Amino acid sequence: MKKTLLAEFTAREGAQDEVARMITEYAGKVRAEEGNLVFDVYTKASHPRAFWIFEVYRDEDAFQAHLKAPYGGPFNAALTPLIEEDASVLTFLDPVV
Repeated sequence: MKKTLLAEFTAREGAQDEVARMITEYAGKVRAEEGNLVFDVYTKASHPRAFWIFEVYRDEDAFQAHLKAPYGGPFNAALTPLIEEDASVLTFLDPVV
């Protein structure tokens, strides 16, 4: 079964451009992962500092491989001081149909 999630965070005032640059670079790496099917990055139209990342992985094993990727930890460590939350807020999704 596919592993689908929504990751959300809000860039601190003045950090939006740096966060956008970082997430763009990170997205390229994640999209190259064998088990990644979707890694789409959005900002909320009414609040452009609010980032939403829609992610889909082939299955749980692919998601676990993503979590173990060597670039994930450094990305999250660099992101944390630039966002309002303590970390990305993850919402796991299940298909209805």
